[in-house]
Amino acid sequence: MSVGGTREALVQAGVDLLEETGSTEIGLREIARRAGVSHGAPRRWFPTHKALLAAIAEVGLRDLARTLAEADGDTPDIAGWARAYIEFAWARPAMFTLIFRHDLLEGSGAGLRSISTPLFDRLVGRVRTSGANSDPLTTATALWAGVHGIAVLSSTGALTLAAPGVDIDELIRRVQRDALG
Repeated sequence: MSVGGTREALVQAGVDLLEETGSTEIGLREIARRAGVSHGAPRRWFPTHKALLAAIAEVGLRDLARTLAEADGDTPDIAGWARAYIEFAWARPAMFTLIFRHDLLEGSGAGLRSISTPLFDRLVGRVRTSGANSDPLTTATALWAGVHGIAVLSSTGALTLAAPGVDIDELIRRVQRDALG
């Protein structure tokens, strides 16, 4: 296996394990076993467990960025963005959870903010062009908090238990209306 190939194999094995188990508690030994390398190999490519988890989260963030960009099309739409964000959480709940596990990823040195910050900046831009009469940063934060809450509650099944039959698109419209005024 090539130098880059070992690193990439470890990351892909971690992504696969995360998606299969649904748990962010994935170990280095199991990742190495799945990648077909020695149990010590991860330490050669990633100085800490956090660094490997951050590399796995980077894959998820890039996938989320692609998903949101595809939802944008030619005309950025806040409701379309929100729906794509929520559907990503539904399709990949463990990855969605890992992306936001700052307790696990903080201090990894991976520079994940260079991927996540532009995602939020695009939402701020959508708000700015929406004609809302409020501070775009605060409004975008309120929108993100509401949409993220829907994503988490619905991807874990908690929303269905608390409010069976609730219409996700109506929730999105309500969050958007409340935030934009």
